[in-house]
Amino acid sequence: MAAARTTIPLPAHAAIETVAAPAIMAAPLLLGFGQAAGVTAFVIGALLLGLALQTVGPRRTIPLSAHAGFDYTLAAIATVTGLVVGIVTGEWAQGSFLVGVGVAQVALTASTRFSVPAGV
Repeated sequence: MAAARTTIPLPAHAAIETVAAPAIMAAPLLLGFGQAAGVTAFVIGALLLGLALQTVGPRRTIPLSAHAGFDYTLAAIATVTGLVVGIVTGEWAQGSFLVGVGVAQVALTASTRFSVPAGV
């Protein structure tokens, strides 16, 4: 019973991703990121927004188990590209931002209850 209280419901997961994705896409412009980190952040944000918008509702096109897998894959990509940006360009603040996005995505996905009531 304790696990049910500590998990994030799927609609809240989708709402968090829907708000976070544009923030991730805007961060390079607001924080003056270089080209590599900027493109990476924008692509990650766009993919995250696409996943979030089709998560809830009867017309879901991606199974929930696949959504979780995509979330973890996106988190891994953000983390690895953050490390690559830091190593290659020396822009550790930008790389750290991308790694933070990856870590936050893993935490959100791991905390989410990927189930919906029947008929939803």
